[in-house]
Amino acid sequence: MKRQTILVLALVFTVVAAMAQDKKWSAQKANDWYAKQGWISGCNYQPNSAINQLEMFQQETFDKAAIDRELKWASELGFTTMRVFLHHILWTTDKEGFKSRLNEYLAISSKHGIKTMFVFFDDCWNDTYAPGKQPDPKPGVHNSGWVRDPGTMIYTHPDTLVVLEKYVKDILTTFAKDNRVLLWDLYNEPGNNQQHEKSLPLLKSVFAWAREVNPSQPLSAGVWNWGPKFKELNEFQLQNSDVITYHQYGYIEKHAALIDDLKKHGRPLICTEYMARRNGSLFQVIMPMLKEKNVGAINWGFISGKTNTIFAWDTPIPSGAEPELWFHDILRKDGTPYSPSEIQVIKAVNGKGKKK
Repeated sequence: MKRQTILVLALVFTVVAAMAQDKKWSAQKANDWYAKQGWISGCNYQPNSAINQLEMFQQETFDKAAIDRELKWASELGFTTMRVFLHHILWTTDKEGFKSRLNEYLAISSKHGIKTMFVFFDDCWNDTYAPGKQPDPKPGVHNSGWVRDPGTMIYTHPDTLVVLEKYVKDILTTFAKDNRVLLWDLYNEPGNNQQHEKSLPLLKSVFAWAREVNPSQPLSAGVWNWGPKFKELNEFQLQNSDVITYHQYGYIEKHAALIDDLKKHGRPLICTEYMARRNGSLFQVIMPMLKEKNVGAINWGFISGKTNTIFAWDTPIPSGAEPELWFHDILRKDGTPYSPSEIQVIKAVNGKGKKK
């Protein structure tokens, strides 16, 4: 893309983002909100039948039966929140149908006592996408069909910005006072896939659009990478989030140190991604620590299925054979646990069957 276009886009995004701080929640308001929620625990959720965000919410593949069945299992484990990814193509191709299906999803989740954390944009995995039939999973490949939103096409088609603004504002306005929605996660892992600071203009804009709507739920965008190329992104995310969210897949010592650092901001904390068995981020050690420190715990993920997240990020198994050590996920698609001992830990930490 021409340098002049980049500069013009950056200027437009910056001007729009000037409003972002005006309606930010005070630390007191955020902490009061958090105190009313009870301890937050749950998973990043895709039904086993969906390879990505599109397959989860398109009319042809919106699997209400699977969602109902799987969220019932989540409730039985004591989970209270699911983090769910959206995509703007779902809105541009079927605006009213998409919103109707979001409402149906929320009705199912609410029936099982589970609130939802919706995610708008995402810099992870595949850069191209299209509505309609989604690809079959690649055997043994982690998240082979997951798609970014909006991806790098925003640089070549800057008019996409107008569409994205209308999309974000419409979804937020529709559910702005819906108590089934816990929090709006505006941008997942901005800067991933070597985008770095190129993601900052859209990050600033989505906060500004959300502040203009001013929903009753808090806003956030989680910090996830502490490298020097993410410094400006991290500063903006921490300065503009009502509730601080973050990702951490490392050992307990590293995770605990990060919590201590983030608590200096004086705001509630929710870990929106953790639990990678190979990395030593385990329910047995991380989940109790998060509860002790009063940090929300949303692991990746819940049900083994077409996302293939039982396989590690960087270790494909071309045969598709089940790995002895699952990377993510808790249950098989029939509801049986990968590890019964993990289930015992999860239920115990969630206080399932005990007075809280």
